Amino acid sequence: MPPGTASLTHSGAQSSGRGPLEPWPDTVQWQPISTNLIWVELIRLAVVVAIGLAVTAIGWALSGHWLFGLALALVVVLGGWRATAIVRAVRAWGYAERDDDLLVRHGLLVRRLSIVPYSRMQFVDVSAGPLERAFDLATVQLHTAAAASDARVPGLRPAEASRLRDRLTALGEDRAEGL
Repeated sequence: MPPGTASLTHSGAQSSGRGPLEPWPDTVQWQPISTNLIWVELIRLAVVVAIGLAVTAIGWALSGHWLFGLALALVVVLGGWRATAIVRAVRAWGYAERDDDLLVRHGLLVRRLSIVPYSRMQFVDVSAGPLERAFDLATVQLHTAAAASDARVPGLRPAEASRLRDRLTALGEDRAEGL
């Protein structure tokens, strides 16, 4: 980077050149989510791929048209591509707790960073579907006054999800008292 063109981060320090989705990399401690979420997402994908394979295979067997064979191959290729993307996408998730807000990052092609101020939180949910419970996982969902700014942190152990919910709720109540 030429002299005089270094970008500044929120704290005034020079950025590491990673762009706006790596905010303050020296001061933020990112917490990863459980890699067991990979298995949950792969099982969900396997169900969708199995249905796609069954439908296209039955169509091919009944009609014999070559387009069903092409569709069958396409389901396999797209399923393999999506499985690879799931592994990378789960590893891209992370969250960080700061003094005044919670940071949540995720995404591969389109990277997303959500910054949720504790004072804007209305309530915090913890949920776990049957598949998530089978892998001992839960999701924390943060709700704010603006629906577009809601954030979620999937793939947490239930104890960590409860701890995060309780902490966020307490911080939200403390910050809201000043309003």
